[in-house]
Amino acid sequence: MSLPRAKLTKNFPGCPVEATLSHLDGKWKGVILFHLMDGTLRFNELRRKLPAVTQRMLTKQLRELEESGLVSRTVYPVVPPRVEYALTPLGETLKPVIRALAAWGEEYVFCRPEGHELRDPSCAPAALQL
Repeated sequence: MSLPRAKLTKNFPGCPVEATLSHLDGKWKGVILFHLMDGTLRFNELRRKLPAVTQRMLTKQLRELEESGLVSRTVYPVVPPRVEYALTPLGETLKPVIRALAAWGEEYVFCRPEGHELRDPSCAPAALQL
């Protein structure tokens, strides 16, 4: 049986892109990091910002981000329990990457009710063409 990608992060043959993406893979991790860029959020605040994610999936993705050292989880001993999530210093270093993804998405992705569609790069402003 093969190991999941997330468990193979130490076995990549010198490929920093693949190794980095292994920590960000998952439908919601990038979006969670995007929302945490503005500061600390409680679990239910994150859940309201991601209405399409289930509680189970959000918990799973947050645990994996915490295990990777990108997100910190602080539990306050009060009733009811209060849990807050924030970017760690290592997670903070991903801000330029997340901002670049957001800028690319704003320029090249159309969100329509029937789904997402990519814009033809030949129609993009010259400043954004690579």
